Amino acid sequence: MKTITIFTPTFNRAYCLHQCYNSLVSQTNKDFIWLIIDDGSTDNSKELIASWIKENKIEIRYQYQSNQGMHGGHNTAYSLIETPLNICIDSDDFMPNNAVELILEKWESIKDKPQFAGIVGLDADKTGNIIGTRFPEHLEETTIYDIYNKHKVKGDKKLVYRTEVIKQYPKYPIYEGERFVPLGYLYQLIDQDYKLYPVNEVYCIVEYMPDGSSLNMLKQYRRHPKGFAFTRITGMKYAKSFGVKFKNAVHYVSCALFTKNEKFLSESPKKITTIVAIPFGVLLNLYIRLKTKSGI
Repeated sequence: MKTITIFTPTFNRAYCLHQCYNSLVSQTNKDFIWLIIDDGSTDNSKELIASWIKENKIEIRYQYQSNQGMHGGHNTAYSLIETPLNICIDSDDFMPNNAVELILEKWESIKDKPQFAGIVGLDADKTGNIIGTRFPEHLEETTIYDIYNKHKVKGDKKLVYRTEVIKQYPKYPIYEGERFVPLGYLYQLIDQDYKLYPVNEVYCIVEYMPDGSSLNMLKQYRRHPKGFAFTRITGMKYAKSFGVKFKNAVHYVSCALFTKNEKFLSESPKKITTIVAIPFGVLLNLYIRLKTKSGI
């Protein structure tokens, strides 16, 4: 069995998926499986991936499903992965040639330490600049929450999880008519039980595409308010400061206005904070409506 599964949810990304493929073919350590979750593509993704499988340069598994969104792709991947480790590399991203080698070197130092859910490394852009900031030097363990709220690290980071840990937690919910649930929900749950091993090494090269979710977050917010509200409930529940709890409550109120959820207050885990957040949530909702009034 291979040690790590690199999984890639993709939807109509045949035009850029070759970047990821080429980077994996060039890895200095081939102890991995590339699992591609085709989330209902209608382009030539299937034929392209079939040609790569035929080349037999790396081990590739292909799974097609009806369109469920990024989180649905993660659900399917986690149900299929059998290797000890897993990492998601998005369809518009790719890995430095030594990324797998670096990950597995660090894995050797923590694999017998059950308090660690996995490793967290860095993202960089195509010019080599780190996305956001590095981890504090000498930081030996952390959580996703502490990375951003305690250590004030900025920017997207790349997560490598133990598969046995991932499988302990519920799947992302699938809402009819929606295709997006923020992935941070699962990471918040894992934070309550495990630590992460922080590493100032680049595991992923990111490119924010015009059709990607990162550059269309406000539109995603409006199109998929049930998914966003779901994660804000978890955010309020596990917040360690009033500021973080209040921020989640403001967004929760805004989502409730989009979904016309009259039970939002009774469903909130922090009712007083939610009441205080109502006027701010109304303003946020109006702002999002204004910014996204075209193209929705």
